[in-house]
Amino acid sequence: MGKKKAAGDSPPLKLFYIFYSRDRWNNWLTTLQDMSFESPEGSDEVPEGLAHLYRFAEDITIEVLKIVRLFQNKRFTKEEALEKLREVEFIIMCECPDGKLGEVIENLQLSLLVLFAGCRRYVNGDVDKDVKALVKKGRECGDEDMDGALAAAGSIAAAVIGGAPCCAKYLKDDVETTTLFDDWLVEVETMKEAMESLDDFDEPPPGEEE
Repeated sequence: MGKKKAAGDSPPLKLFYIFYSRDRWNNWLTTLQDMSFESPEGSDEVPEGLAHLYRFAEDITIEVLKIVRLFQNKRFTKEEALEKLREVEFIIMCECPDGKLGEVIENLQLSLLVLFAGCRRYVNGDVDKDVKALVKKGRECGDEDMDGALAAAGSIAAAVIGGAPCCAKYLKDDVETTTLFDDWLVEVETMKEAMESLDDFDEPPPGEEE
């Protein structure tokens, strides 16, 4: 019997996996359509719509980070991972529905900009792990320099994907003084938790499912 090849000698297995679909996106929108995003007067409960919106955002974050995890596991090349990210981003950043739901989805899209920016930076090898300096830079940009703030937040996201300590200590408690950059830091925290949940994640190729 011939000697088996070491695992590292084999080419990466190609995956035919749909990370996100237009139907999945539309199903979420349909679910949110008739929900309220405001708490009843005198109630401290989280509105049903906001609770579902959080799960919506978490669902997207996890699926996008699966692409990065598979890239880390050498199941995707850099080019393949970037193409998968583009495919999902195209779905997520589509035209918003009309009315109140459209405003809510537009805010969700804004917060998820850092998810795609951070993943692209990580896959491209553009990782700066000086989170403290990046937070300072992002805060200096504020809402006046959205591109600069997103660049800083995307760099923080890439650093966190790469294993840098996260930015929880930099989050503001006073929501009245937060900027879009602070919203992006919140999403980076969600990314950190999602990456931890994917520690053992991999997708078996077709025909090899357990």
